[in-house]
Amino acid sequence: MRPIVPVLAMFAAVAGPAAAQETRVAAEGHVPPPAQIEEVAWLAGSWSGTGIDGAPAHETWLPPTGDTMVGLFAQEQAEGGLTFTEHMYISEVDGSLAVRLKHFNPDLTGWEEKDDMVTFRLVALEPCAAYFSALTYRCANGQNTDDGIVVAVRMQSDDDEIHELVFTFSPVD
Repeated sequence: MRPIVPVLAMFAAVAGPAAAQETRVAAEGHVPPPAQIEEVAWLAGSWSGTGIDGAPAHETWLPPTGDTMVGLFAQEQAEGGLTFTEHMYISEVDGSLAVRLKHFNPDLTGWEEKDDMVTFRLVALEPCAAYFSALTYRCANGQNTDDGIVVAVRMQSDDDEIHELVFTFSPVD
């Protein structure tokens, strides 16, 4: 199983400038560290920013419910309308955390097969940052969400080149 997100390979443009690599990839045989959902509760809220090819993007996370947080991502087209959406869960799995998501076209048809999803296992938690294999969520200022969040995902293009999409989101009032 490759840690790169092949389903996003159709997007070769970077969502925002990346001064340094934002994502981490788990080594073969990596055992995710212990973690509980409350440790990423800081992510709860609504966020907007510039997405793929400079078009608007939005992400919303609900507060933890039991051992899960539910989120929604929406990527707009530059000329308006949706490009795609993601329905996301961060859940406690085997004493750690994992992000599971499914992609949808604007007509609500799914990218993944009915029972399939993309899964990112936890690599590390730091204050105001969660590093999943090939996916990062962190506070923009490193301390709290007042200045927004940064979300980064590593993906592989059709020519096997690795790209990182970096989204910088501001809080929605």
